Amino acid sequence: MKLLASLLTAAVLAAPVFSAFAAGDAPKVAKPDLVKGEASYTAVCAACHGADGNSAIAVNPTLAQQHPEYLVKQLQEFKSGKRNNAVMKGFATMLTDEDMKNIAYWVASKPAKAGFAKDKDLVTLGERIYRGGIADRNIAACAGCHSPNGAGIPAQYPRLSGQHADYTVAQLNTFRDGSRANSQQMTQVAAKLNDKEIKAVADYIAGLR
Repeated sequence: MKLLASLLTAAVLAAPVFSAFAAGDAPKVAKPDLVKGEASYTAVCAACHGADGNSAIAVNPTLAQQHPEYLVKQLQEFKSGKRNNAVMKGFATMLTDEDMKNIAYWVASKPAKAGFAKDKDLVTLGERIYRGGIADRNIAACAGCHSPNGAGIPAQYPRLSGQHADYTVAQLNTFRDGSRANSQQMTQVAAKLNDKEIKAVADYIAGLR
């Protein structure tokens, strides 16, 4: 009995030591460095995307409040060439994965400014496509992936709310003609939209909030 008690006591005493060792062995994921992120963003990105991620140039996307995982993915795909853009490839090539993460999390922490729809004649059509799709042509509602208010779904689908209509039109066109090929889902959707529908949904997105 004494021997059994001694063995049980030894096992109990050893358990916390083993657990602590196992926990200490777990890989640590580095947190993004927002100070470095701001410095890198200011040096590389601010001229085109605005000092706080709110682009003042309609053909360049607003990045503020965008999901950081999505931004990292896009930068990696610009760098690898999976997303074809000569200008962005040049900038992305300068960045390490750590730089991308720091930049993405810093700009995601900045509030996005509200946008506005401009074309009253198309806004109703844009809303109908965004919220309900076009059933007879098997076009899914944008809201299904990007949410009713354009907030998107972190790591999967980008935030669209308030995005410049000119930029959204350009991206839908590149998905449609195949020059942007890093989302099969968006390629399939855009292929079914005509110019008027693309313009309408892009303008509606600009006013989402």
